Amino acid sequence: MQVDFTEFVLGRSHALLRFAYLLTGDRHLAEDLVQEALVRAHRRWSGILWDEGPEPYVRKTMLRQYLSWRRRRSFAERPIAEIPERPTGDEAHRLAETDAMWTLLRTLPRSPRAVVVLRYYEDLPDAEIARLLGCSESTVRVHAFHALKKLRAALANDRDAVSAPGGRS
Repeated sequence: MQVDFTEFVLGRSHALLRFAYLLTGDRHLAEDLVQEALVRAHRRWSGILWDEGPEPYVRKTMLRQYLSWRRRRSFAERPIAEIPERPTGDEAHRLAETDAMWTLLRTLPRSPRAVVVLRYYEDLPDAEIARLLGCSESTVRVHAFHALKKLRAALANDRDAVSAPGGRS
């Protein structure tokens, strides 16, 4: 079934942007990643295999671009147009937890982070992740093991720092 490029972009851009955001952790970088992948897909649109549709091709292109991106931010600050209002109560707690998780995910190297995103956010099996990353299933499991070990250690250290006398409250 041949799908029109414009129809595909309009119908799937939100899902592609979500996937890119999970990989990059930054809305603007995610938008760049989606745009670059769609430009590459558009160039090959008539030649993309249609058995599975164009989305697997575009996602794989995004994943490869993310893993090989040479453009990296040289600083951790992100420009914003306006200073946000201070959240209160449960919203503040939820935002703090979300921010803490993104901060932890950003500490992971690109390949292990991609494995975590593909496995736990996209719910893909190891065989599919291995196919997308161009590696073996055992490599996927090793990346996942080390990534989770690092995330657990960071969470434990954070909990210890909070509960220690004179720690954060």
